[in-house]
Amino acid sequence: MSRTLGQLRAAYCLKKLESLNCDREEFKALSAGLPAMIIQNGFGQVLAFLKAKEKDNKKDKHLAAFQIIVGWLFERQLLQADQPAGLLVQISRMDQAQYLHAQKETLAMLEWLKRYANAALFEG
Repeated sequence: MSRTLGQLRAAYCLKKLESLNCDREEFKALSAGLPAMIIQNGFGQVLAFLKAKEKDNKKDKHLAAFQIIVGWLFERQLLQADQPAGLLVQISRMDQAQYLHAQKETLAMLEWLKRYANAALFEG
């Protein structure tokens, strides 16, 4: 049985949140603000921001958000590079239609991420 794109997004987000390795409350707050940040600044700028804010440990909320977004776009074949430097260069070279498609897909995925992060599924 085939799954809809919405179901794929939901499953991806649930899987990523199950293995989340940072403070869930901090991530919840960050995930709630990401869609607005993307609408105001663009998804390329937000990815650069997340990469710049990343701390040197693997439990950083910015790193987790960056990896979730990039992983989804890579899985959907909207990005070919999965390393930060190559990926930011690739985004800067996208034409407007590609950029807006990647941004729209990011926003759609983040709606599921935000819902699940706020649902307290992994507390307790």
